[in-house]
Amino acid sequence: MSVEKRAAFESPAVLVAPQPEPSMMRRPVATTFGAVLVVLRVLAGVVWLISLAVLWRKTLIEDLGVPLDSDLEADAGSNAVLAVVLVVGGIVLAVELVFALLIFRGSNWARITVMIFATLSITGSAFDYFGTDTEITLRTTLITLALDILVLLALSSRNARTYARRRKQ
Repeated sequence: MSVEKRAAFESPAVLVAPQPEPSMMRRPVATTFGAVLVVLRVLAGVVWLISLAVLWRKTLIEDLGVPLDSDLEADAGSNAVLAVVLVVGGIVLAVELVFALLIFRGSNWARITVMIFATLSITGSAFDYFGTDTEITLRTTLITLALDILVLLALSSRNARTYARRRKQ
């Protein structure tokens, strides 16, 4: 019994060829797993925003070096900045959640967009790690970095790509 090995390089014509009976194609595990990972990434973002809100004053004083005395105007200004950060972060997470749903339904552009942002996030973490003294720890970026890498691996698989590129009849 001989087993044929899959070629390491495939012609682009083979990769873009339409699959037979696209309406009957089942959702691959990689697509489902990728969508679940995006949802987990959103949950990690929600936890991060909550922890930022709870530790806001400590973050300003210890991490950013902003001197906050008992000045009410400084407190009001820092609270306004926190509110903006939380609103923008919430909007970004809501959009990411919509992308997770679109990926699950088979949207190719949503899959590619999420992969681009995962790549940018991974690259940013690498630049921070190698270019500065920033450490990758559980408290800072380890969870989001791991989720971004897994999202990239799941959504770039052949089955996920084929499912997202199928032609709807």
